[in-house]
Amino acid sequence: MSRETALVTTDWVIENLKNPHVVFVEVDEDTTLYEQGHIEGAITFHWRDDLQDGLVRDLVSKEKFEALLSKNGIANDTTVVLYGGNNNWFATYAYWYFKIYGHQDVRLIDGGRKLWELKALPLVKEVPARAATRYVAKERDNSIRAFRDEVIAAIGTLNIVDVRSPAEFPANLQPLLTFHKKADKLRDIFQLLRTFLGQRQRTKMELLNQRQNLNLFMKALALILQKTQSRTAASVSVLHSHGLYCMSCSALTM
Repeated sequence: MSRETALVTTDWVIENLKNPHVVFVEVDEDTTLYEQGHIEGAITFHWRDDLQDGLVRDLVSKEKFEALLSKNGIANDTTVVLYGGNNNWFATYAYWYFKIYGHQDVRLIDGGRKLWELKALPLVKEVPARAATRYVAKERDNSIRAFRDEVIAAIGTLNIVDVRSPAEFPANLQPLLTFHKKADKLRDIFQLLRTFLGQRQRTKMELLNQRQNLNLFMKALALILQKTQSRTAASVSVLHSHGLYCMSCSALTM
């Protein structure tokens, strides 16, 4: 990947606004920006509704990604050009999505929506209608994705780039550097939790749906935390939706 294949200029955009083989896609943190005005012919993806799985904190499935692109008129040979507010923050997230699922030609507008507005280039409110396609994605390319354990293993041995704001960096870097030392203890905690839930594997839905079993879960979690032999802060949240009690917990060893 090079600058020439990953980025396009605002002049290039203007020259290709009517190009039938190019689709412009706006992806914003502030999802109201698109309706306030967007580049002519651009469609929009919602960073949460379209690009996050609704049940687990992960990418949408290959099938859902195919459906998203198909209904928005994007074909396998389409040149997809992404842009968005806040310095292309979620546009680059979408760019990574296209790379994960093997799209051949995806690019970003250099400078994003901010540069487009600074140049006082035109924005429109008309939403384009695109004919549906039949998009076929490739299997996920996890070689460009790092999972938690890979990051922990890389601390001190590989270069890790923190792309948060400068204000966040000094306050939160130290926990990242020391986290790997306590990772084994945290894994032990959650292994015990998985064991507890696994004992009711066949009736897990029954467990989650029964209000009275919440107290049982809380007691089990308390026993788990007692085994850490260190000060542990934990939080447990219970969400109720359509009669289903979904329990999630987080633990941070101090």
